[in-house]
Amino acid sequence: MTSDLRNRLLLLLVLPLCLLALVGVWMDYRSADDAASRHDQRLLRLLPALSDSVVAPSIHDNQPPLLLLAPPIEDFLRQNPGYSGYSVRDGDGKLLLGDDWVVSVVPTTAQPEFHSLEHGGVTYRVAVQRGRTGAGELVVAIADGSDPRQQWAQQLLLRVLLPNLVLVAAAALAIHWAVGRAFKPLVDLAEAVEHRSPRDLSPIDEAASPTEVRPLVHSLNRLFALVNAQAEGQRRFVADAAHQLRTPLAGLQAQVEAWAMMAKASGALAHEPERYEEKSMPAPMNKPQGAIVLRADQIEKLRNATRRTSQLAHQLLALSRADSRSLDAQPPQRVDLKDLCETLLESFLDAATGKGLDLGLEVQPVHVTGHGWLLRELMSNLVDNAIKYTPPGGVVTMRCGMRQGASGPPRVYLEVEDDGPGVPEAEHTRVMQRFYRVPGTAGEGTGLGLAIADEISHVHRAHLTLGAGAHGKGLRVTVVFPA
Repeated sequence: MTSDLRNRLLLLLVLPLCLLALVGVWMDYRSADDAASRHDQRLLRLLPALSDSVVAPSIHDNQPPLLLLAPPIEDFLRQNPGYSGYSVRDGDGKLLLGDDWVVSVVPTTAQPEFHSLEHGGVTYRVAVQRGRTGAGELVVAIADGSDPRQQWAQQLLLRVLLPNLVLVAAAALAIHWAVGRAFKPLVDLAEAVEHRSPRDLSPIDEAASPTEVRPLVHSLNRLFALVNAQAEGQRRFVADAAHQLRTPLAGLQAQVEAWAMMAKASGALAHEPERYEEKSMPAPMNKPQGAIVLRADQIEKLRNATRRTSQLAHQLLALSRADSRSLDAQPPQRVDLKDLCETLLESFLDAATGKGLDLGLEVQPVHVTGHGWLLRELMSNLVDNAIKYTPPGGVVTMRCGMRQGASGPPRVYLEVEDDGPGVPEAEHTRVMQRFYRVPGTAGEGTGLGLAIADEISHVHRAHLTLGAGAHGKGLRVTVVFPA
């Protein structure tokens, strides 16, 4: 947009300059033409003086005529040495006096005639007239090499075109620089908006913008405010809904877990599904009318459903907190990633062992500046995904340390690797979207784990990448923090 506008301004400003240059050429030519007209009038006045300068016996006496230069002719020749000449010829064009190179067609009338003559690299203006002289009827001609019109034609490139071209080129460069300087605030404004984070909806400083674009900046600020209010309302709704769901879901999950424990204690959870009767309950002997009888597999399904619902509410709350702009008001702290990984190892060790997985740890003592509870949530989602989708007997490894990048200084990284089914490379971008799961994925999930991890990475200006695990098997999720 700015480049097109700059080019249009250059075109609109340079074109008038070119037109002005052409007008200047035309005016210069008109000036030269006017001067040439005056010059012709001067030559025309000199012709009678040249005719009067011829005094000699008649040519019938076979004696050459004599020339006594009149003062005007003498002054003319003296003022233009090397650029003037004259000739006196008879009616047949034979040279009688003067310069042989001053030639012309013999006029048939007494009217003066003008023409141009090239001699010695100089273009001369020649005035010719047939008239009476002291030696009879002769043809007199006078030539002048200082004709302004002829000089203008010869010096057109040097005196007219070249200076105007230089002027237009210099003006174009000056305009290009001036337009670039004039549009710099607009370019800075465009770059500031382009490089903004999607979460940054703070207003743009109108005072720092040019007066002409302040209405646009005002409209952008109004749009930012509307979008921010809408996004804030959505975040509050998700956070409030997730927070309100946690308490009843926790109570329901505790009740279902209690039922499952009682069913196990009474032997109801066997390989063959049995009915969960009052025998597993220390209840009265007579069953109340309308009592609900649950089978063991139903209890297990209910327990799994409450666990998934509780996890979904927890993830929604974590996603809302990670996406909230209130993080800007919380000062970042120094986070020990080695300690964070060791704590998570203890938290997930039972779940990994219960599934027959080898949960390992490869850590170095490194630190980053950020929000510790968010980084814990990031790693928890990655480890939980790895344990959930890795088949029994697999290996899950957590790592942290320093890694040398392709360019620049070494950077701190967090990494979780497993040897499960992995994610196809074509799906790497889509699995970062919320609630998206790869078609055909086994197991149960919400499609929020990687989305939460990616959101938390953006909060810390880190870069999350997906890749294949060791030997091209499984999934490796790496989070590289800025230097």
